[in-house]
Amino acid sequence: MTLKKKIIIAGLSVLIGLVIYLFLFGRLFPYSPVIVGFEKHEFTNTIIYTQKGVPFDDYEKIDTLIPPIEKFHELKYLRKPKIFLFSDSVSYIRHSPSKARFCTFYNGRLFVTPWALKEAMNGEISLEIYLTHELSHSLLHQHSGLIKASRYPKWLLEGIAVYSSNQMGTSFYPGKSETYKLIQSGNFMPPDFFKTKDEDKIKLNVENRIPFMYSEFACIVDYLITKYGKDKFLVYMKKLISDTDHDKIFKQIYEIDFDKFLTDFKEHVCKTENPEVRE
Repeated sequence: MTLKKKIIIAGLSVLIGLVIYLFLFGRLFPYSPVIVGFEKHEFTNTIIYTQKGVPFDDYEKIDTLIPPIEKFHELKYLRKPKIFLFSDSVSYIRHSPSKARFCTFYNGRLFVTPWALKEAMNGEISLEIYLTHELSHSLLHQHSGLIKASRYPKWLLEGIAVYSSNQMGTSFYPGKSETYKLIQSGNFMPPDFFKTKDEDKIKLNVENRIPFMYSEFACIVDYLITKYGKDKFLVYMKKLISDTDHDKIFKQIYEIDFDKFLTDFKEHVCKTENPEVRE
């Protein structure tokens, strides 16, 4: 064997070893077919993986979140969602490309950070609400598939999750009334700017930027459902699973351009003094 071939083989071996490491212990772990370092707990609706030392063991409570989520979305999970509870912050950062409290990946797997579990134990956030939010993402991602899940309108994904989990008015998220007042004061994130390079161009005079945006998007979802009905909204939500041309789908279903709808929504907000809160 020539020296050149030996170098090529050695290089390929190192590359393959690195990829395997990244899947088992690194940033590709969310998509790894092999789970190392976690204890598996399988229930009727979910599979929960836990690291040793996780300060939480009410797994059945998590399992009960699934039926109401399926009922709201009128969709069934294609497979049991896999939820990973981390006890080690260093391990979490090594295993995940995201540092968010909770993160759902395009294959539907859901990661929960140690600091999120601690905040939930201290009563700072509701674990059930946050998990319901993330499991909404997981459900839509499962039906979309990896590529189309990445193209699903990100503002709508968050709006559905916040609305369906009743997250507005909890933790850091402004309630509907407060969100309306903030929009009336000139704060508004154009949905198409969200998670793009244009997002930073929009100045928002709000206490918590991301929670405000999420509540704004939930208010848009709320307005769509209130004005046009939930049945039509679900058609819109589900069509975007297979067809990623948002503006075309919106016009087909609602018979109005999306930009014109947003103008109508902002006009509605500006003339509403005491918005009703969904029960």
